[in-house]
Amino acid sequence: MVTETYPPEVNGVARTINVMVEGLRERGHSLQLVRPRQHGADRPATENRFEELLRPGISVPRYAQLKMGIPSRGALMRAWSQARPDLVHIATEGPLGWSALSAARALKLPVVTDFHTNFHAYSKHYGIRWLSRPITGYLRHFHNRADCTLVPTLELAHQLADLRFERLRVVGRGVNPEVFNPACRSPELRARWGAGADTLVVLCVSRFAPEKNYPLVIEAYEAMRRLRPDTKLVLVGDGPLLDELRRGSVGCVVAGRRVNGELAAHYASADVFLFPSVTETFGNVTLEAMASGLGIVAYDYAAARQHLEHGRSALLAPFDDRAAFIAQAERLALEPHLARELGSAARCVAENVTWEHIVRDFEAALIDAAPAAGPAMEAPDVAA
Repeated sequence: MVTETYPPEVNGVARTINVMVEGLRERGHSLQLVRPRQHGADRPATENRFEELLRPGISVPRYAQLKMGIPSRGALMRAWSQARPDLVHIATEGPLGWSALSAARALKLPVVTDFHTNFHAYSKHYGIRWLSRPITGYLRHFHNRADCTLVPTLELAHQLADLRFERLRVVGRGVNPEVFNPACRSPELRARWGAGADTLVVLCVSRFAPEKNYPLVIEAYEAMRRLRPDTKLVLVGDGPLLDELRRGSVGCVVAGRRVNGELAAHYASADVFLFPSVTETFGNVTLEAMASGLGIVAYDYAAARQHLEHGRSALLAPFDDRAAFIAQAERLALEPHLARELGSAARCVAENVTWEHIVRDFEAALIDAAPAAGPAMEAPDVAA
């Protein structure tokens, strides 16, 4: 398994890959994890049926806390010639991922890739909209060299098929409803936010980056506060916009990065979850908010479309309709009891979307790809 991000780095890709690694190990598979060295003291793990191969890493532009691998084709060719794997799974499309793909193809090893990130959709948020087509071309060329590409939703499979991506297979995402649980609600944490028992607390958990549409979070919150002046906003995450948000978000609590039990408590101690991003392939945070019993306002796509129903388990706005998104947020400001009802329904859905089922699907996709890289890997019917 090859990835350019892994815990303790905090993002959806790192968390997903970590769950898949641990899930495969629990199911008795032998794994080599190839990733960039994250810091000078980073040492490779070597355990029973598990080892890490660390490659040099450099900081990702604008994300100093993240590393990406440098080209390593030769090193991977040597490693995999000496100990030939049954299959190479590549989670990211950066220099290390490309090196792994090139080495695996040269050694005639079966390859499965993940499509985790809509990099082509990011371009408009960084003033380089003109690069969208070349980025799409790169991603298509990368993934079409694999025997199979895993995508998290059928909706995304259709979109990529329209862009001439081939051999797509849906493997979803999961959540641990025991970790993300309404029982983690903390009156003490709410008090630190300046929120009483009846205060409406609005939460957004995401990377602090332009592609996450943070201006709409602030705009929706301000609309809610005009209707309910004691409403609080809590932002959890990290990224290049952190300092800007701390300077400009008067009245907001910018909690920064939170993990494990702290993250679960932040979710459960809120009442409403706003998620206005329009660049998600899935959006793991949506499942975490569902499991935490929050009233969710999101756009009707990705995880929200797959698992939520408007008016029953969430309030969903048409994709990229800012006015509709704000209107749904305002509705929860006026009807806080509705947030509780939606959250209870969302929690019931999340209890049946566990990682155990997802790891099983992931394992099946890898096993299907392992015997051969030819006729056995016919493209599944994404319309099914």
